[in-house]
Amino acid sequence: MKKTTLFALAAFAPLALAASSALAATAANDAPIATADEPTLASEVVVQAKIAYRNRSESTAPVLEYGLDYFQRFEPLTVGDALKRVPSVSFLSDVLESDGVRLRGLDPAYTQILINGEKVPGSGSSSGAFGSGADQAFFVDRIPAELIDHIEIVRSNSANRSGDAVAGALNIVLRDALALDGGYVRAGALMFDDKRIRGAFGGVWGGQVGPGRLLIGANVQGRRNPKEKLSLRYDEPGASLNNNEIQTDTRNGTDSSFNIAYDVPVGPGQLSVNGFYVHTDRFQDEDSIEYNKGVAANANLSTINNNDVDIQQDSYSLNGKYKFPMAGGETSIKLGYAAFQNDEYEFEYETEYLRDTTPFPDGDRFTGDRAKTRITDDEVSAKLEHKREIAEGTDLEFGVQYEGKRRDARVSEVPRNRYNLPSASPPAYGPFAISSKARLEQTRLDPYVMLSGRSNGLKWEAGLRYETTDVKVQDFVINAKTDKDYNVLLPSASVRYDLTGADQIYASVARTVRRAGFEYLSPVTLEEELGDNDFRGDPTLEPEKAWGVDVGYERRMGRDGVFGINVFYRDIKDLIEIYNTGAPGSANDPPDDVTWLYSARNTGDGKVYGIEFDLSTPLSFIGWDNTGVFLNYSYLDSEVKDEFGKRRFNSQAESVFNVGFIQDIPSFGAAFGMTYRKQGEAYSRVVGEEVTTTYGADLEAFIEKRIGKNTVVRLTGSNLLDAKKEETFNKFTTIADQRGRSFDEYELEREKAGPVFQLTARMAF
Repeated sequence: MKKTTLFALAAFAPLALAASSALAATAANDAPIATADEPTLASEVVVQAKIAYRNRSESTAPVLEYGLDYFQRFEPLTVGDALKRVPSVSFLSDVLESDGVRLRGLDPAYTQILINGEKVPGSGSSSGAFGSGADQAFFVDRIPAELIDHIEIVRSNSANRSGDAVAGALNIVLRDALALDGGYVRAGALMFDDKRIRGAFGGVWGGQVGPGRLLIGANVQGRRNPKEKLSLRYDEPGASLNNNEIQTDTRNGTDSSFNIAYDVPVGPGQLSVNGFYVHTDRFQDEDSIEYNKGVAANANLSTINNNDVDIQQDSYSLNGKYKFPMAGGETSIKLGYAAFQNDEYEFEYETEYLRDTTPFPDGDRFTGDRAKTRITDDEVSAKLEHKREIAEGTDLEFGVQYEGKRRDARVSEVPRNRYNLPSASPPAYGPFAISSKARLEQTRLDPYVMLSGRSNGLKWEAGLRYETTDVKVQDFVINAKTDKDYNVLLPSASVRYDLTGADQIYASVARTVRRAGFEYLSPVTLEEELGDNDFRGDPTLEPEKAWGVDVGYERRMGRDGVFGINVFYRDIKDLIEIYNTGAPGSANDPPDDVTWLYSARNTGDGKVYGIEFDLSTPLSFIGWDNTGVFLNYSYLDSEVKDEFGKRRFNSQAESVFNVGFIQDIPSFGAAFGMTYRKQGEAYSRVVGEEVTTTYGADLEAFIEKRIGKNTVVRLTGSNLLDAKKEETFNKFTTIADQRGRSFDEYELEREKAGPVFQLTARMAF
């Protein structure tokens, strides 16, 4: 991070405030500051008087907006749980997990996650692949749903937003100080399939404090996910069973959050300060037993494995914004700081039997691994923006945005403790020593300019954004340092036209970029990072560049309903993908254990396309005013070439389908509803391995009873169909074997979890 740039921006801010206040005081034709809507009463948030539908956004660029009341009756615990009901959002998570958003089915790094319009730091993974350093994806299951006011799905980019949103952007807007009058408390309990019960408690209050308005909120909720897994391994499809693995996987934890916002008039303008803090305490316990020939008997016992991960995460953000009239328009200055820290302690103990023909315990072996991982992210941001009318119906907006980011990642391990059985005195574990230590520093300075206008039912915008990026990657273990600079010009344009009072059409074109994540850039070798395979990044990777088009139609249906259809296309250059280098991995032990060293590379070009439908409406046209229906369907496809020919983008779901209803019973003060979700098949292919993933359907339901004007009690059930995740692995030793379909191993993995029931009471005051 360039400290001189930071200091200059920090010094500039108060001077700009003073100068602009003076200008505002003397400019007779300065534009007034827009006033906020009246705050919503807390009782209206708690006791929903009517069914909520998708909001119809009036933005020129294609945006879908969903208020918290659209999701709340199904009591989502996290933002990830809420997003399961919106178009084109898929996940490649375990059952009952909704972490890395795959907008339009693409890798989470293609989706920009914003909180209140600002980028957030965070690890893309807490364990497993790239648990030590993914930084271009944010896990939305870390944000409690109680914090949000509404969620925006931004399908195409505009010049005044960061361009790293190839698939689109998700803007999670938290409640601000102007949004709520009064408060409410929430208490609940969740019962999981293993009969364990966890609590959930929270509260929010908003009101006038001094000259401004204050909002504070806090939330503590228990998390648990007990799953069962089964793996069946064969030499090839149709062959007899070699071995099976029976596994239990339980993830238990607590999420605690706090948020605060304060809005106050200062001089001629409005000052807004907001912050949030989220702490995750999580323990993952995986235990498995393998049997040869699929016979669960001691004589066939092959391996016993115990793999535990203790995770502690902290995310926090503090932002300030001052908006004021200046020079005939409106100027805003924003300063922000965000940080993320992830600490993990992991151990894996494995005992191997039947390694030879000698009876137990002779010839058997124990292997123990222990590791600690620490990731810290610090990001400083600053924005200076100005908007003014330059002609009747035409606005000019321009500004500059700064971002300074530093990420440190460190992995410490003890030497592998491996010894043959029996052992009268097993060797002691050695001390922890640093095996990987790296730092990424990224500085961006992005100026932009945008024109927008409106006239006779036509709205349009067009702009240019110039993003400059300076990336330094330093590895302290191998003492290597790489400095890479690149600049990208990102044009964008959107138009929206009212055909009638109820019908709109729109079109948008934008160029976007995907930067390589830290894990792809770091040249250090991460052992057994992708399953049993190693991974080493490449600091010379080029960013991906994409041209995208969105064209759509929306129709307002009655007072609350809306129907939409959208067609999208993305043409992506310099595609970044993982590949098998062909070098053996650290755990390579043929013929039984064949492992590889993987890396990342720019593999060429690709294209992504699809069509998205969504419907959200009451059934008033048949006289059912108290019945609301929701439906969305997305057909997703793509094309890229690799060593074996054409395929889809790795792990892109073929489709996403949601349908549901809510029935309100005003005379009884009650309501009930259901929602059904099905995600299509996903396929991934790299050298050495091909994976097909399918998910079972997910059914959720709720029933609620309103008590007076201020209280509601709600019972919800999720995963009522005992959803399953099924993966098929085709594994090969060489490229020639993969082309000739000569298998090294064929594996079927099945995972399932049971239903979760939640009883919640909310009371406004």
